[in-house]
Amino acid sequence: MSTISVREFSYNPSAVFARVEKGEAIEVTRHGNVIAILSPAGSPMERYAHLVAQGKIKLKPVTAAERHSMPHYEVPEDVDPVALLLAEREEDDR
Repeated sequence: MSTISVREFSYNPSAVFARVEKGEAIEVTRHGNVIAILSPAGSPMERYAHLVAQGKIKLKPVTAAERHSMPHYEVPEDVDPVALLLAEREEDDR
């Protein structure tokens, strides 16, 4: 993943978006802190967009350092991620 500063981004945002369209993910930083991650529309987050729109989940911003400490689940394309999480929650409640 590439990293650019807000200043670099502001000089030529079209070029940055062109890189993202080609499949590159880019972290945008301000004073060395990641404030945004630009990723192609076909990214894994796209799978959750409809859940956000329906109000079923809320996405919270995380820093690059926090991303590595978050749980990661491999979810096959044909499986509903919410169903997996609910099943896991039911297991934990037993």
